[in-house]
Amino acid sequence: QVQLAESGGGSVPSGGSLSLSCGASGFTADLYCMGWFRQAPGKEREAVAIIANNGNKKTAEGVAGRFTISGDNAKKEAYLQMNNLEPEDTAMYYCAARVRTFATDCPSRAAEYAHWGRGTQVTVSS
Repeated sequence: QVQLAESGGGSVPSGGSLSLSCGASGFTADLYCMGWFRQAPGKEREAVAIIANNGNKKTAEGVAGRFTISGDNAKKEAYLQMNNLEPEDTAMYYCAARVRTFATDCPSRAAEYAHWGRGTQVTVSS
């Protein structure tokens, strides 16, 4: 059974930084995507940043230049470094993972990810 566990959320003032970590257990795929999604109250879950096992990355336009995703293939872990946080970044942040088909990009739609963590809250005060 695949389990994802996030850590690192918290509360910071605007302009602050946070680092999120996600560890996957029971996830044995060699080709995979791992990503960070977020969901604010009353809004849909949206992709923040996604990384494939080959290192290819996608970052949402609204966080590009502020957020950086990285990963560790051997540990099946993904990380999200968030700098210059804004109140609009306040949301529950979820780690997600899925198997990837060779020579395909990682999708950005939340519905296409099979495995999810429980989420970690990020709150940015103005």
